[in-house]
Amino acid sequence: MAVYTEVPDEELEAFLANYDIGTLMSYKGIAEGVENSNFMLHTDAGTYFLTLYEKRVVEGDLPFFLGLMNHLVARGINCPTPIRNRKGETLGKLAGRPAAIVSFLEGISVRRPQPRHCVEVGRALAQFHLAGADFGLTRKNALDVDGWGPLFDSCREGMEAWQPGLAQEIDRELTELMRGWPRDLPSGVIHADLFPDNVFFIGDRLSGLIDFYFACNDAFAYDLAICLNAWCFEHDGSFNITKARGLLQAYTQVRPLGRGELDALPLLARGSALRFALTRLYDLINHTPGALVQPKNPKEFLTRLRFHRTITSPAGYGLDA
Repeated sequence: MAVYTEVPDEELEAFLANYDIGTLMSYKGIAEGVENSNFMLHTDAGTYFLTLYEKRVVEGDLPFFLGLMNHLVARGINCPTPIRNRKGETLGKLAGRPAAIVSFLEGISVRRPQPRHCVEVGRALAQFHLAGADFGLTRKNALDVDGWGPLFDSCREGMEAWQPGLAQEIDRELTELMRGWPRDLPSGVIHADLFPDNVFFIGDRLSGLIDFYFACNDAFAYDLAICLNAWCFEHDGSFNITKARGLLQAYTQVRPLGRGELDALPLLARGSALRFALTRLYDLINHTPGALVQPKNPKEFLTRLRFHRTITSPAGYGLDA
Protein backbone atom coordinates (compact mmCIF):
# COMPACT_ATOMS: atom_id res chain seq x y z
CA MET A 1 0.00 0.00 0.00
CA ALA A 2 1.37 3.41 -0.97
CA VAL A 3 1.10 5.07 2.44
CA TYR A 4 4.49 6.17 3.72
CA THR A 5 3.27 8.74 6.27
CA GLU A 6 0.59 7.83 8.77
CA VAL A 7 -1.84 10.63 9.58
CA PRO A 8 -3.14 10.93 13.16
CA ASP A 9 -6.91 11.38 13.29
CA GLU A 10 -6.74 14.67 15.16
CA GLU A 11 -4.30 16.15 12.62
CA LEU A 12 -6.49 15.11 9.72
CA GLU A 13 -9.54 16.61 11.42
CA ALA A 14 -7.73 19.93 11.94
CA PHE A 15 -6.49 19.94 8.34
CA LEU A 16 -9.95 19.28 6.89
CA ALA A 17 -11.48 22.02 9.04
CA ASN A 18 -9.84 24.47 6.62
CA TYR A 19 -11.89 23.14 3.69
CA ASP A 20 -15.54 23.39 2.70
CA ILE A 21 -15.89 19.77 1.63
CA GLY A 22 -18.38 18.56 4.21
CA THR A 23 -18.04 16.39 7.30
CA LEU A 24 -15.61 13.47 7.13
CA MET A 25 -17.41 10.14 7.28
CA SER A 26 -14.51 7.77 6.53
CA TYR A 27 -11.07 7.62 4.99
CA LYS A 28 -8.58 4.95 4.01
CA GLY A 29 -5.12 4.63 2.53
CA ILE A 30 -5.05 3.41 -1.05
CA ALA A 31 -2.52 1.47 -3.08
CA GLU A 32 -2.41 3.70 -6.15
CA GLY A 33 0.81 5.60 -6.70
CA VAL A 34 4.36 4.79 -5.67
CA GLU A 35 5.77 8.26 -4.97
CA ASN A 36 3.37 9.68 -2.36
CA SER A 37 0.98 8.77 0.45
CA ASN A 38 -2.61 8.65 -0.82
CA PHE A 39 -5.95 8.53 0.98
CA MET A 40 -9.55 8.36 -0.15
CA LEU A 41 -11.80 10.72 1.80
CA HIS A 42 -15.56 10.23 2.04
CA THR A 43 -17.55 13.18 3.37
CA ASP A 44 -21.25 13.91 3.46
CA ALA A 45 -20.63 16.15 0.43
CA GLY A 46 -18.77 13.66 -1.76
CA THR A 47 -15.55 11.76 -2.32
CA TYR A 48 -12.08 13.32 -2.50
CA PHE A 49 -8.48 12.29 -2.90
CA LEU A 50 -5.84 13.40 -0.37
CA THR A 51 -2.13 13.26 -1.24
CA LEU A 52 0.82 13.78 1.08
CA TYR A 53 3.90 14.52 -1.01
CA GLU A 54 6.88 12.50 0.10
CA LYS A 55 10.59 13.29 -0.08
CA ARG A 56 11.08 12.29 -3.72
CA VAL A 57 8.76 15.10 -4.80
CA VAL A 58 10.37 18.54 -4.83
CA GLU A 59 8.06 20.86 -2.89
CA GLY A 60 8.95 23.76 -5.18
CA ASP A 61 7.46 21.85 -8.13
CA LEU A 62 4.03 21.50 -6.53
CA PRO A 63 2.64 24.87 -7.72
CA PHE A 64 3.43 23.74 -11.28
CA PHE A 65 1.63 20.41 -10.88
CA LEU A 66 -1.43 21.78 -9.11
CA GLY A 67 -1.60 24.85 -11.33
CA LEU A 68 -1.42 22.65 -14.42
CA MET A 69 -4.40 20.59 -13.27
CA ASN A 70 -6.47 23.72 -12.72
CA HIS A 71 -5.40 25.03 -16.13
CA LEU A 72 -6.35 21.79 -17.89
CA VAL A 73 -9.74 21.57 -16.20
CA ALA A 74 -10.48 25.14 -17.31
CA ARG A 75 -9.75 24.07 -20.90
CA GLY A 76 -11.98 21.03 -20.89
CA ILE A 77 -9.49 18.28 -20.03
CA ASN A 78 -11.04 15.86 -17.57
CA CYS A 79 -8.62 15.47 -14.68
CA PRO A 80 -8.71 15.89 -10.89
CA THR A 81 -9.34 19.45 -9.74
CA PRO A 82 -7.27 20.76 -6.79
CA ILE A 83 -9.58 21.91 -4.00
CA ARG A 84 -8.89 25.32 -2.49
CA ASN A 85 -9.09 25.82 1.25
CA ARG A 86 -10.78 28.81 2.86
CA LYS A 87 -7.64 30.89 2.25
CA GLY A 88 -7.81 30.14 -1.46
CA GLU A 89 -4.76 27.85 -1.33
CA THR A 90 -4.49 24.43 -2.96
CA LEU A 91 -1.42 23.36 -0.98
CA GLY A 92 -1.20 22.87 2.79
CA LYS A 93 0.75 20.91 5.41
CA LEU A 94 -0.33 17.68 7.07
CA ALA A 95 1.73 15.34 9.27
CA GLY A 96 4.85 17.29 8.36
CA ARG A 97 4.32 16.85 4.63
CA PRO A 98 3.02 19.14 1.88
CA ALA A 99 -0.54 18.01 1.16
CA ALA A 100 -3.38 18.68 -1.26
CA ILE A 101 -6.95 17.54 -1.78
CA VAL A 102 -8.28 16.98 -5.29
CA SER A 103 -11.66 15.99 -6.66
CA PHE A 104 -12.46 12.33 -7.21
CA LEU A 105 -12.40 11.13 -10.82
CA GLU A 106 -14.77 8.36 -11.86
CA GLY A 107 -13.46 5.45 -13.91
CA ILE A 108 -11.02 2.56 -13.83
CA SER A 109 -7.67 1.90 -15.45
CA VAL A 110 -7.47 -0.98 -17.94
CA ARG A 111 -5.02 -3.80 -17.28
CA ARG A 112 -4.99 -5.16 -20.82
CA PRO A 113 -5.45 -2.21 -23.20
CA GLN A 114 -7.15 -2.93 -26.51
CA PRO A 115 -6.70 -0.99 -29.77
CA ARG A 116 -9.84 1.03 -29.03
CA HIS A 117 -8.29 2.22 -25.75
CA CYS A 118 -5.13 3.26 -27.58
CA VAL A 119 -7.19 5.36 -29.99
CA GLU A 120 -8.76 7.16 -27.03
CA VAL A 121 -5.35 7.75 -25.45
CA GLY A 122 -3.84 9.14 -28.65
CA ARG A 123 -6.69 11.63 -28.99
CA ALA A 124 -6.55 12.62 -25.31
CA LEU A 125 -2.78 13.15 -25.40
CA ALA A 126 -3.04 15.51 -28.37
CA GLN A 127 -5.84 17.44 -26.64
CA PHE A 128 -3.68 17.67 -23.51
CA HIS A 129 -0.74 19.06 -25.50
CA LEU A 130 -2.92 21.71 -27.12
CA ALA A 131 -4.63 22.63 -23.85
CA GLY A 132 -1.29 23.20 -22.11
CA ALA A 133 0.03 25.55 -24.79
CA ASP A 134 -0.79 28.72 -22.84
CA PHE A 135 0.04 27.44 -19.34
CA GLY A 136 2.15 30.14 -17.73
CA LEU A 137 4.53 28.03 -15.60
CA THR A 138 7.39 25.86 -16.81
CA ARG A 139 9.30 22.93 -15.33
CA LYS A 140 12.43 21.32 -16.71
CA ASN A 141 12.28 17.60 -17.34
CA ALA A 142 14.52 16.23 -14.59
CA LEU A 143 14.64 12.89 -16.42
CA ASP A 144 15.45 14.11 -19.92
CA VAL A 145 18.31 12.86 -22.07
CA ASP A 146 20.81 14.99 -20.13
CA GLY A 147 19.78 13.32 -16.87
CA TRP A 148 20.17 9.72 -18.01
CA GLY A 149 23.98 9.72 -17.86
CA PRO A 150 24.21 10.69 -14.17
CA LEU A 151 21.42 8.22 -13.37
CA PHE A 152 23.31 5.47 -15.19
CA ASP A 153 26.57 6.32 -13.41
CA SER A 154 24.83 6.12 -10.02
CA CYS A 155 23.86 2.48 -10.53
CA ARG A 156 26.42 1.22 -13.08
CA GLU A 157 28.11 -1.25 -10.71
CA GLY A 158 24.87 -2.66 -9.36
CA MET A 159 23.53 -2.97 -12.91
CA GLU A 160 26.51 -5.08 -13.97
CA ALA A 161 26.10 -7.32 -10.92
CA TRP A 162 22.40 -7.76 -11.75
CA GLN A 163 23.05 -8.65 -15.40
CA PRO A 164 26.64 -8.97 -16.68
CA GLY A 165 27.19 -7.03 -19.89
CA LEU A 166 24.20 -4.74 -19.37
CA ALA A 167 26.24 -1.71 -18.27
CA GLN A 168 28.28 -1.87 -21.48
CA GLU A 169 25.11 -2.09 -23.57
CA ILE A 170 23.54 0.88 -21.79
CA ASP A 171 26.76 2.88 -22.13
CA ARG A 172 26.72 2.39 -25.92
CA GLU A 173 23.04 3.25 -26.09
CA LEU A 174 23.53 6.47 -24.15
CA THR A 175 26.35 7.52 -26.46
CA GLU A 176 24.16 7.02 -29.54
CA LEU A 177 21.17 8.79 -28.02
CA MET A 178 23.20 11.78 -26.85
CA ARG A 179 24.74 12.10 -30.30
CA GLY A 180 21.47 11.95 -32.22
CA TRP A 181 18.90 13.40 -29.79
CA PRO A 182 16.74 16.09 -31.48
CA ARG A 183 16.78 19.39 -29.61
CA ASP A 184 14.49 21.50 -31.81
CA LEU A 185 11.19 19.61 -31.97
CA PRO A 186 7.88 21.33 -31.11
CA SER A 187 7.67 21.42 -27.33
CA GLY A 188 5.43 22.40 -24.46
CA VAL A 189 3.88 20.81 -21.39
CA ILE A 190 3.94 17.01 -21.51
CA HIS A 191 2.53 14.42 -19.13
CA ALA A 192 5.69 12.25 -19.26
CA ASP A 193 4.06 9.28 -17.48
CA LEU A 194 0.83 8.47 -19.31
CA PHE A 195 0.78 4.75 -18.55
CA PRO A 196 -2.46 2.73 -18.35
CA ASP A 197 -2.70 3.21 -14.59
CA ASN A 198 -2.85 6.98 -15.14
CA VAL A 199 -5.78 6.88 -17.56
CA PHE A 200 -9.35 6.12 -16.48
CA PHE A 201 -12.11 4.64 -18.61
CA ILE A 202 -15.82 4.14 -18.17
CA GLY A 203 -16.55 1.32 -20.57
CA ASP A 204 -14.64 2.14 -23.74
CA ARG A 205 -14.82 5.89 -23.14
CA LEU A 206 -11.81 7.65 -21.68
CA SER A 207 -13.06 9.43 -18.56
CA GLY A 208 -9.94 11.28 -17.48
CA LEU A 209 -6.20 11.58 -16.90
CA ILE A 210 -4.49 11.50 -13.51
CA ASP A 211 -1.05 11.74 -11.85
CA PHE A 212 0.66 14.81 -13.26
CA TYR A 213 3.68 14.61 -10.94
CA PHE A 214 6.17 13.95 -13.75
CA ALA A 215 4.68 16.65 -16.00
CA CYS A 216 7.25 19.04 -17.41
CA ASN A 217 8.27 20.90 -20.56
CA ASP A 218 9.71 18.77 -23.34
CA ALA A 219 9.06 17.65 -26.91
CA PHE A 220 5.47 16.59 -27.64
CA ALA A 221 6.74 13.70 -29.79
CA TYR A 222 8.73 12.39 -26.81
CA ASP A 223 5.48 12.19 -24.82
CA LEU A 224 3.98 10.28 -27.73
CA ALA A 225 6.98 7.91 -27.72
CA ILE A 226 6.39 7.24 -24.02
CA CYS A 227 2.83 6.21 -24.87
CA LEU A 228 4.08 3.85 -27.58
CA ASN A 229 6.11 2.08 -24.92
CA ALA A 230 3.37 2.19 -22.30
CA TRP A 231 0.39 1.09 -24.41
CA CYS A 232 1.54 -0.83 -27.48
CA PHE A 233 3.42 -3.86 -26.13
CA GLU A 234 1.78 -7.09 -25.02
CA HIS A 235 2.52 -8.98 -21.82
CA ASP A 236 4.72 -11.41 -23.75
CA GLY A 237 6.90 -8.51 -24.90
CA SER A 238 5.63 -8.40 -28.49
CA PHE A 239 4.85 -5.11 -30.21
CA ASN A 240 1.25 -4.59 -31.33
CA ILE A 241 1.37 -2.46 -34.47
CA THR A 242 -2.44 -2.19 -34.57
CA LYS A 243 -2.41 -0.44 -31.20
CA ALA A 244 0.44 1.83 -32.29
CA ARG A 245 -1.27 2.77 -35.55
CA GLY A 246 -4.51 3.60 -33.75
CA LEU A 247 -2.77 5.68 -31.09
CA LEU A 248 -0.66 7.65 -33.59
CA GLN A 249 -3.43 8.21 -36.12
CA ALA A 250 -5.82 9.44 -33.41
CA TYR A 251 -3.14 11.82 -32.13
CA THR A 252 -2.38 13.27 -35.56
CA GLN A 253 -6.07 13.85 -36.28
CA VAL A 254 -6.06 16.36 -33.40
CA ARG A 255 -2.48 17.63 -33.59
CA PRO A 256 -0.67 16.80 -36.87
CA LEU A 257 2.96 15.75 -36.53
CA GLY A 258 5.67 17.52 -38.53
CA ARG A 259 8.20 15.67 -40.66
CA GLY A 260 10.91 16.10 -38.05
CA GLU A 261 8.68 14.64 -35.33
CA LEU A 262 7.79 11.63 -37.45
CA ASP A 263 11.39 10.92 -38.39
CA ALA A 264 12.50 11.22 -34.77
CA LEU A 265 9.95 8.73 -33.38
CA PRO A 266 12.21 5.64 -33.42
CA LEU A 267 14.99 7.45 -31.56
CA LEU A 268 12.54 9.04 -29.13
CA ALA A 269 10.99 5.64 -28.46
CA ARG A 270 14.43 4.20 -27.71
CA GLY A 271 15.09 7.09 -25.36
CA SER A 272 11.82 6.76 -23.49
CA ALA A 273 12.35 3.00 -23.10
CA LEU A 274 15.82 3.66 -21.72
CA ARG A 275 14.48 6.30 -19.31
CA PHE A 276 12.06 3.85 -17.69
CA ALA A 277 14.59 1.00 -17.74
CA LEU A 278 17.09 3.20 -15.91
CA THR A 279 14.70 4.42 -13.21
CA ARG A 280 13.50 0.86 -12.63
CA LEU A 281 17.09 -0.39 -12.46
CA TYR A 282 17.94 2.36 -9.99
CA ASP A 283 14.96 1.47 -7.78
CA LEU A 284 15.76 -2.25 -7.98
CA ILE A 285 19.43 -1.80 -7.11
CA ASN A 286 18.68 0.61 -4.26
CA HIS A 287 15.65 -1.24 -2.94
CA THR A 288 15.41 -1.54 0.83
CA PRO A 289 14.30 -5.04 1.92
CA GLY A 290 10.89 -4.92 3.56
CA ALA A 291 9.91 -1.62 1.92
CA LEU A 292 6.18 -1.15 1.31
CA VAL A 293 6.46 -0.76 -2.48
CA GLN A 294 8.22 -3.41 -4.52
CA PRO A 295 10.37 -2.15 -7.42
CA LYS A 296 9.13 -2.82 -10.95
CA ASN A 297 11.04 -5.16 -13.23
CA PRO A 298 13.26 -3.26 -15.70
CA LYS A 299 13.49 -6.20 -18.12
CA GLU A 300 10.35 -5.31 -20.07
CA PHE A 301 11.71 -1.88 -20.94
CA LEU A 302 15.09 -3.30 -21.91
CA THR A 303 13.18 -5.59 -24.32
CA ARG A 304 11.28 -2.59 -25.71
CA LEU A 305 14.50 -0.63 -26.10
CA ARG A 306 16.01 -3.44 -28.17
CA PHE A 307 12.88 -3.60 -30.33
CA HIS A 308 13.01 0.11 -31.14
CA ARG A 309 16.58 -0.27 -32.38
CA THR A 310 15.15 -2.29 -35.26
CA ILE A 311 12.76 0.49 -36.35
CA THR A 312 14.12 2.95 -38.91
CA SER A 313 11.01 4.93 -39.92
CA PRO A 314 7.46 5.78 -38.78
CA ALA A 315 6.26 2.89 -40.94
CA GLY A 316 7.55 0.56 -38.24
CA TYR A 317 4.84 1.98 -35.99
CA GLY A 318 2.08 1.73 -38.57
CA LEU A 319 2.29 5.22 -40.06
CA ASP A 320 2.95 6.01 -43.72
CA ALA A 321 6.64 6.72 -44.12
